[in-house]
Amino acid sequence: MNSNQRTALTLALLSVLAAPVIAADKYPTKSVTVLVPQAAGGANDAIARIVAQKLSETTGQQFIVDNRPGAGGNIGTASVARSKPDGYTLLLTADSTYVINPSLYKQPGFNPLKDFESIATVATSGYVLVANNQFAPKTVSDLIAAAKAQPGKIAIASAGNGTINHLFGEMLSKAAGIEMMHVPYKGASAAVTDLVGGQVQVSVQSLPSSLPFIKGGKLKVLGVVNEKRISALPDVPTVGETVKGLGYTPWYGLFAPAGTPKAIIAQLQTDVARVLDSADVREKLASVGAEPYKTSPEQFGSMIKSELPRWAQIVKDANVTLD
Repeated sequence: MNSNQRTALTLALLSVLAAPVIAADKYPTKSVTVLVPQAAGGANDAIARIVAQKLSETTGQQFIVDNRPGAGGNIGTASVARSKPDGYTLLLTADSTYVINPSLYKQPGFNPLKDFESIATVATSGYVLVANNQFAPKTVSDLIAAAKAQPGKIAIASAGNGTINHLFGEMLSKAAGIEMMHVPYKGASAAVTDLVGGQVQVSVQSLPSSLPFIKGGKLKVLGVVNEKRISALPDVPTVGETVKGLGYTPWYGLFAPAGTPKAIIAQLQTDVARVLDSADVREKLASVGAEPYKTSPEQFGSMIKSELPRWAQIVKDANVTLD
């Protein structure tokens, strides 16, 4: 091989190696699909639309939210896992789908540790135990007393079998020694609609799903599910203040298919951090009962690894399995 051939070969190799970097530097050059594996109207949908709108403004390219519900979020999540790893199909999902479903389903269709690149946590939101206005109990203690007086008679709605709404209701029942009748719906919106209408008595719901009805006086809050009281409802006690040790604070995160170039992941991490620091995003998230939640990539990855076995035990204790 002569010197000219060696030079040509070297340039060709450098060109190939530099291609992903150049592509990442220009990313995004077209619209990006942000797939939400839950139905419109829920917490994940509300948060995704706020973040996507701001990403569109800051990057100059459209970040389009695509709702693809089904099988507790598995259908949409699995479709992203199979997508081309080029940064143009992303997943914005709730922790319930990502770290609980692998224990609920024998074949969820995705592996949370192998099929995705963690980009960033985006938000956390309040979860509340709410009741319709015709239901007599006004506190968690009142609910427990009523459930003990009427075992299996009080209907507790959820967004579906195995959702965090369902599992927290099971955790409450076990911890308080009560029995309620679980009524699963296809999404949070449908559950809240029947709760307001009085077809069911209580439900665990995210603030983005229930806050408009709480503010409108159509639902009452019995307690906050989070470990600590939340800024949107500072005077409402947590469920854990009555049932000691019971509480959970949910998160929502952004992911890309495994194999997405590291430079694109880094760019998205930078863009998301900038978006979460903006005052208007904070204000919009607060309006739906959520707030920005920033972690480092390392913290996010560690959190996922620690929560998978934790939820596996909770699912086992609740004796919930889904096909």
